[in-house]
Amino acid sequence: MQIDRFFHWLGEFLGDALRVVVDALSTLFAGLWVAIDRFFDGLARSLGVNPSLINLIVLIIGVWMLYKGTRALVRRAFVGGIVWLFLGLLVLGWLIR
Repeated sequence: MQIDRFFHWLGEFLGDALRVVVDALSTLFAGLWVAIDRFFDGLARSLGVNPSLINLIVLIIGVWMLYKGTRALVRRAFVGGIVWLFLGLLVLGWLIR
């Protein structure tokens, strides 16, 4: 009889401990998701575009092109740098309009 109560108590203790860990992680990741969502929403709204996944992917591609153009100019590859900068500005201009 005593051993049954011990295992019952042990099961409740482990269950409560797991519940606390799961709730804490759930709260952490939910807060993180809300922060990421608000960041992208603010970014998209400041650019004047809808905060959709496609628009965010196009934004990342445009910024990547600008980065490639800047890196090319730093390496003194002027033609490639100008082409990358032009393409990046073209993509970002298309997105923002």
